[in-house]
Amino acid sequence: MSDFIAIYDVVVVGAGHAGIEAALASARLGCKTLLLTQNLDTIGQMSCNPAIGGMAKGHIVREIDAMGGFMGRNTDATGIQFRMLNSTKGPSVRAPRAQCDKKAYQFRAKAFLEQVSCLDIKQAGVEQVITRSGAVTGVHTDVGVAFGSRAVVITSGTFLRGLLHVGNRSKPGGRMADSTSGLSGNLRELGFAVGRFKTGTPCRLNRSSIDFAACAIQHGDKPPPRFSFFDVHANERNSEIFSHGSTFHVEQVPCWITHTTEATHDIIRQNLDASPLYSGRIEGIGPRYCPSIEDKVVRFS
Repeated sequence: MSDFIAIYDVVVVGAGHAGIEAALASARLGCKTLLLTQNLDTIGQMSCNPAIGGMAKGHIVREIDAMGGFMGRNTDATGIQFRMLNSTKGPSVRAPRAQCDKKAYQFRAKAFLEQVSCLDIKQAGVEQVITRSGAVTGVHTDVGVAFGSRAVVITSGTFLRGLLHVGNRSKPGGRMADSTSGLSGNLRELGFAVGRFKTGTPCRLNRSSIDFAACAIQHGDKPPPRFSFFDVHANERNSEIFSHGSTFHVEQVPCWITHTTEATHDIIRQNLDASPLYSGRIEGIGPRYCPSIEDKVVRFS
């Protein structure tokens, strides 16, 4: 025990959406909690499409909120467009969805966490879950220090055995400019199976390069469907770190709809050999309802 520089009730590894909820839930219960992340400046970063909710996912966000979670309230505070999907259908298939200001979501999440009692946040990668007699006793980090803990929650996201594909090139990584976690091998040694899922990140476009006159505008719903059952301003009116005084903390903006053409489909078909999805470089299982554009062309066009 003397090798540990501090002892916690719970250590949470990874500070994405799941890690934030786990750390807050632990701290709310009064547990002395440590949240570890490879980079303090990327807590809550929305690396892929900066959206919250959608079919099934929107239901989960509201269930998390009903149990005191953070994601719904942060979305209500930083969303730039809100819509209720399937609004013309029955209540059971309606789903809220929001586009967020990705940096506002990220920075507000970090600011919120820094105000929570019983919660410490430190920058370090975890290389080993330390066990003794079959029980967890702590974690060892890549900066050479160890923390004791009675429980370890791993919310590592895409960082375990992460592999990035850009065309025909591949390299290890949790996301662009971030390294993979060294924890995978240790988990296998402890008897856990480590697999890999596939996800695709949409491209980023320079706004000035888009001809909006050729696009169809899509405004958000009015009134906007909120994710949280709680008043997002309830605990912020006297805060020095959050803006307040309006329904939302950021400007509401429209989306713009475009469509592919047969010419687009032909270009994609002619270059399938450059797609890691069809060249055999990707072996992981992709999301069922979020296929890549080349997959849509092959399967549906």
